[in-house]
Amino acid sequence: MNRVDGRDLPAELGLLADASVAKYLGRAVRTGQERPPQVALRRAAGQLGAAHRWRTEPVRVLVDEAMRRFEDHRTAADGWFAPRLHATLRMTRAEAADGRLWNFIAMVVAPDYVAWRHRGADTDAGPGAATAARFCGPHYTQAFARLWWAAELFRDGADYRPIELACRVQDVLQTTMRLDVIDHRPTAQAILRVLERQLAAGVSRPGDQVNALSAAVNAAGSTLVYDVLAPDRPADTDALQDWIDEAEDAAGVPWDRLPEGPGDGGVSRASVEALVPVFEQLLAEAPLRDRAARRKDVPAPRPADGVVLTKASDRL
Repeated sequence: MNRVDGRDLPAELGLLADASVAKYLGRAVRTGQERPPQVALRRAAGQLGAAHRWRTEPVRVLVDEAMRRFEDHRTAADGWFAPRLHATLRMTRAEAADGRLWNFIAMVVAPDYVAWRHRGADTDAGPGAATAARFCGPHYTQAFARLWWAAELFRDGADYRPIELACRVQDVLQTTMRLDVIDHRPTAQAILRVLERQLAAGVSRPGDQVNALSAAVNAAGSTLVYDVLAPDRPADTDALQDWIDEAEDAAGVPWDRLPEGPGDGGVSRASVEALVPVFEQLLAEAPLRDRAARRKDVPAPRPADGVVLTKASDRL
């Protein structure tokens, strides 16, 4: 058992099934007014092992620092937290796909963070609450899984800088991360390149641009074979495993500069450049096809707390 800032935490992370989480997601937990029943949850949790990379304390320390740094701008915490969480929890995609790990972090290690980051607006009826899916949900919604996967999908090899750009517009995490084509690394980087140009041009409502581009890229992917148009280099699995193994002796991630990710190979610049003009053309055509229908069918968005650059969403 570890004690971090007055909290008793298990020494290692664990695995917590969805069924063990669902019964404890009452409103008081989702608002942060109550902590989930720790004894019951720890008894229900399975073990990951005693490897250094599964230690609880480094994750909790990151959580506390994120909440301290971004107390007045919760949305901005994502761009800082995502690469550091990824570099702290060094694992394969197969390991990260196990939602039981993220359930454990959300319910046992840092339920206060989930409520802090994702709570809705307070009303006369009481304090705002995070949705249940932020504690136990798909990888693009769950509070911690979405950050780790954002870093994994948008990093350029060891370079985490693209994640900071991705997190500037929340619709990238909310919409783009749902796409199957985002597993193609040049596609992910090309989408960010187009977004960067849109932001530099000062476009209004960049979240709408991201949503339109994501829908168009996904639809075109059924006829355009991105792997042929923009080949991706095979990832160096040995380098990834070396990076994971180095967690046993690695120091904590730096707070004021980006950490280094796995040296499993960067994305081909030529492949990204091949896709950018294609995606820019798709974006130029997408608003004419999609937005008129969206204005008729979708209610006007509500402003969300701390969101500056994007359209709001109940799921953020």
